[in-house]
Amino acid sequence: MLRMDKVYVIRHKVIVEGKSIRSVARELSVSRNTVNRYLRLSEPVRKESIPRPRPVMEKVAARIDEIQSEWAHRVTPKQRLTGSRIHRQLIEDHYQVGITTVRDYLREKRRQSAEVYVPLVHRPGEEGQFDFFEVTLEERGEFRRSWKLVLHLPYSGRDFLWFYDSCDQLAFLDGHVRGASHFGGLPRRIVYDNLTAAVKRRVGLVPQLTDRFQALVSHYLFKPCFARPGEGHDKGAVEARGKGIRLQYLTPVPRGNSLAEISTAVLREVENAWRERVQRDGRRCWDLWQEECRKLLTLPEWPFEVRRVVLVPVSSKATVQVEKTTYSVPSGWARLEATAYVGVEDIRLGCRGETEVVPRQRRGGKRIQYRHYLPELARKPQAVRQVAPELVAELGEPYGKLWSLLESRYGPQEAARVLSRVLGAIVDHGSQAVAGALETAFQAGRCDLLALSSRLQQATVMVEVPAALQGYHIESASPADYDVLLAGGVR
Repeated sequence: MLRMDKVYVIRHKVIVEGKSIRSVARELSVSRNTVNRYLRLSEPVRKESIPRPRPVMEKVAARIDEIQSEWAHRVTPKQRLTGSRIHRQLIEDHYQVGITTVRDYLREKRRQSAEVYVPLVHRPGEEGQFDFFEVTLEERGEFRRSWKLVLHLPYSGRDFLWFYDSCDQLAFLDGHVRGASHFGGLPRRIVYDNLTAAVKRRVGLVPQLTDRFQALVSHYLFKPCFARPGEGHDKGAVEARGKGIRLQYLTPVPRGNSLAEISTAVLREVENAWRERVQRDGRRCWDLWQEECRKLLTLPEWPFEVRRVVLVPVSSKATVQVEKTTYSVPSGWARLEATAYVGVEDIRLGCRGETEVVPRQRRGGKRIQYRHYLPELARKPQAVRQVAPELVAELGEPYGKLWSLLESRYGPQEAARVLSRVLGAIVDHGSQAVAGALETAFQAGRCDLLALSSRLQQATVMVEVPAALQGYHIESASPADYDVLLAGGVR
């Protein structure tokens, strides 16, 4: 088939210039049949080719199928069966065949067995698609791997995204709660991969949901749907959006002080761009959203509780292990059992009516807060000496200033003894009262324990008797009165 410009030259030379077909064919190095054809046709027309007989391929086709069937259990995705390997085996089997013939047969076989995708129709409020994507972020100046959660509504094209440390079940559930709040509702069904956070096991084609995901589904009353195993294109809309967001809004790598800060900034950019987007048919995404938001499922009065409840024993060191991460707790909890309410960003620990909230650490890490050990440190000056820098950093000023003065004046050993007594005052009077007394002592030019003690005595506030009780008089009693009562007598 000739290019359009050459067809024009042929027709111009014969029709306009009046040259003969033979001379034009000789001049342009084409056959006279070609010139005649394009005199009848004003544009090139592709002629359907008729398959020609291929006796060699027909002869070896059955053997190629046998080789693929025999070796199916002896290959892996990285050690797969290639056309070159099959051709080598055919030669060893004494077949006279070229490698091009083998590759042509395999190509045609793949084409015939390839899946044909069906164009789908997305209706307002009916469908959402969900997936995780691995990305790289810069948190506090350090590049780290994170997971981007995307919940996409194909009809209006609106997205919700958030970044997490891992794609575990907590992140999976938290993403639904945040997405529902962001959209003001949820679609009637959501399409997923076969995530372990959602699917416990598959019985035939029926997936069995995990307990917590089933609770989430019951809370919001949407229908979960799952793509076929290994067929991610069953939810191609969110797959495309995950790639598009990565290229459009995560390049260059976004930076921030926390994943929540980065998530908020990127989501704002995605939302602003979506509001201006226009579909191929000319409809604005914002107008489609106005139609879709009215058909989303109404949210319950309260959001789903994402936190996972775990009972954890407290060690003799007043520490607990949550997800292979060590956290310190108040020393009074030692050797008891605490309850951990594990969230995405923090963990709430409770024991005997007391509560501690700690930031969630990476798996395998450790977070020790020495303010939990103040009663013990007040009795152990040697321990104070070893942890003093970390402890005063937690307590803040003026304790850092106090430690510097004590260490420079008395040395580390004696400074630790003095600081342990100050810690005892914190246990008795509270950190705020001791800090105020220290500030006053510093202003007076003294930083000894005598000055601190006098300041604390001055700061002691007597509890006033309520007005309703001021009219009552309580007589004093004698210890002998209690002896009589213990003996069973009456006086």
